[in-house]
Amino acid sequence: MQQPEPQSFDRVLSSMCTEPHPAARGAAERFLASNPGDPATYETIAATEERAVELLARLTSHPTPIDATGYVTSGGTEANVQAVRSARNRHDASDVNVVVPESGHFSFHKAAELLDVGLRTVPVDDDYRARTDAVEAAVDASTALVVGVAGSTEYGRVDPIPELTRIAHDAGARMHVDAAWGGFLLPFTGHAWAFDDAAVDTLTIDPHKFGQAPVPAGGLLARDAAAMDALAVDTPYLETRSQATLTGTRSGAGVAGAVAAMEALWPDGYRESAERAADNAAWLADALADRGYQVVEPELPLVAAAVPEREFDALREAGWKVSRTGAGELRVVCMPHVTREALRQFVADLDRIRG
Repeated sequence: MQQPEPQSFDRVLSSMCTEPHPAARGAAERFLASNPGDPATYETIAATEERAVELLARLTSHPTPIDATGYVTSGGTEANVQAVRSARNRHDASDVNVVVPESGHFSFHKAAELLDVGLRTVPVDDDYRARTDAVEAAVDASTALVVGVAGSTEYGRVDPIPELTRIAHDAGARMHVDAAWGGFLLPFTGHAWAFDDAAVDTLTIDPHKFGQAPVPAGGLLARDAAAMDALAVDTPYLETRSQATLTGTRSGAGVAGAVAAMEALWPDGYRESAERAADNAAWLADALADRGYQVVEPELPLVAAAVPEREFDALREAGWKVSRTGAGELRVVCMPHVTREALRQFVADLDRIRG
């Protein structure tokens, strides 16, 4: 039987994953059978994961490096669940809650259900960023964690992380930043979002998104070891006697691919990709605005525009992989695989559909 071929990325405009860097592909294939979930047995991939954490820490504390700890997760959902779990386990209150802006990823709803913690969702301002006054009103002695988003999945917005961190710590809570998508873009902007900008406790950042690593390769980082210690459970039948990760067996391919991608691309390759993506997003936003659509001004390379349902459906029928925001706008993510030529064709199809 003929083996299926992977789907082309040519018309994929909605995904926050992209094609892996060639070096990442090769590294992933070499470590397909390695399990970083048992580091005492699989020592080479364990050392490679230490390198992955070191490289991620360099990204998220640029230009001043810190000695962060953490591990390579299956993706942003696992990292966010683990951040909530760690904060819950370290908090004294019996009735724990987590404060998340309404722009937060749906993984926090999963975390709240799985971990039996209260989820307090607070509004965003007119520019889709967390309202600090609403966060301050929502926290109390039972708040274990405050979440800020650095590169929201619907509008690419960055919350005021230093101010949110102050609010969290004043309330006796921990601070978590979800930079799953934005983390590989933000070092080349002027945003205050990471360890070097505030006393953030934990941070999510995914190499398999703009980092151009193979799937699965997410990342959870912590400022100090206590955050990871709070996640540890005994593993008596393994050579490694405890484990802080959520899954047991994990992808050595993802770990090795992440390291290969970061070593190949940091910093110049990522900078070039970020600048090209920003230029593409600005071009598309202008093209849509010129045609009379209401466009949300892009902050990171993500474009949202109010496109009528008939036109949106016709774009899907033409083969374009596009999605909607919760409010119904067309949503296009300018990932490294998205070329200017593809966007020109996209706009040409939109013109044809409009007649």
